[in-house]
Amino acid sequence: MAKGVKPRVKVPKSAEAGEVITIKTLISHKMESGQRKDSDGNVIPRSIINRFTCDFNGENVIDVTIEPAVSTNPYFEFEAKVPEAGEFKFTWYDDDGSVYEESKSIAIG
Repeated sequence: MAKGVKPRVKVPKSAEAGEVITIKTLISHKMESGQRKDSDGNVIPRSIINRFTCDFNGENVIDVTIEPAVSTNPYFEFEAKVPEAGEFKFTWYDDDGSVYEESKSIAIG
């Protein structure tokens, strides 16, 4: 597991039923390519976020395959239609097998 990884998500606290909202996500991650060496000459293992998903109440909203050329601290901004109150679940998958998750609830008001 990469050190210092922190997912951040911004979702409105409430929305009207059927409203389209903007969601912003950022994950603090160094994105190690596996081609660099440490001070002792050992190869630093590859650790790159390779997939990002977002589900709303168990239904997929977005599923992104990320290629190795992605920058450090990948940021995603996208829109989603909110049919009802519920929970967004965000998941980032790392090449090293680590999975990072964050959830945010939204109310209908």
